[in-house]
Amino acid sequence: MGPRWAAVVVNYEAGPALTACVQSLLADVSAGAPEVVVVDNGSRDGSVDALRAACPTVAVLTGGGNVGYAAAANRGTAATTAPVVAVCNPDLVVAPGTGAALLAAFAEPGVGAAGPRVLEPSGATYPSARRDPSPLDALGHACLGWWRPHNRFTRRYRDLDADPAVARDVDWVSGAAVWLRRSAVEAVGGWDERFFMYLEDVDLGRRLREAGWRIRYEPAGTVTHVQGLSAGRRPVRTVVEHHRSSWRYAAKHWHGARRWLLVPAAVVLALRGTVASVVAAVGGRRRP
Repeated sequence: MGPRWAAVVVNYEAGPALTACVQSLLADVSAGAPEVVVVDNGSRDGSVDALRAACPTVAVLTGGGNVGYAAAANRGTAATTAPVVAVCNPDLVVAPGTGAALLAAFAEPGVGAAGPRVLEPSGATYPSARRDPSPLDALGHACLGWWRPHNRFTRRYRDLDADPAVARDVDWVSGAAVWLRRSAVEAVGGWDERFFMYLEDVDLGRRLREAGWRIRYEPAGTVTHVQGLSAGRRPVRTVVEHHRSSWRYAAKHWHGARRWLLVPAAVVLALRGTVASVVAAVGGRRRP
């Protein structure tokens, strides 16, 4: 009998965090030992060499350069066999018992994906279980999120009024740590590789729900996530890719009358992206 679950870690220059992440996954045997595969997107920081020295039995897939998060997730999933596959960022640590908690979520009928409670290093809960962004909420969040993070648009999109200690059905969960039923992902064609980074998790959650699957948030499982460890190395490109993915998501999922909003959405994203790129560039030069 094979493993009950697998974990795919998508790495891009995560440094020592990669080894810490993999070791935490291997240590969580609450649902049996997981099958762990690392997909490296062309790192040159020595993170893969350090992992191989610390965990020589873990499979590492290399080659092809930086293909993006979605493509790497598909590649790693194809290299595993377990019926449930967790796709993870390399800069997180999985708490013991998380594997069992997330697998238990799939005992409920129709669950295609489940996400754990995501903690920041400070211990605060990161809002990883969210709603689909409506055009109004997307615009309000894009314009006000920086300056007024608790505005009503951001609160609704991030589902900030929900109790983070209570399990519930949601529209999507963060791709930083998401457990997926293999048959469900295969049924919708896998991760959309046109999303290089950002919103690939929103897109996958939406397609799963449109196919009749449920998305669960399960706080009995927890991970601690150091956000932006890899992205922080190239802040301007990160900003550009975020806004590019936002446009791609809108163009893919806004139908009917919403199509008329694509032009103003493009203008807002272009303006916001320009400002954010300048801020990121200045911040990057000031960072020691």
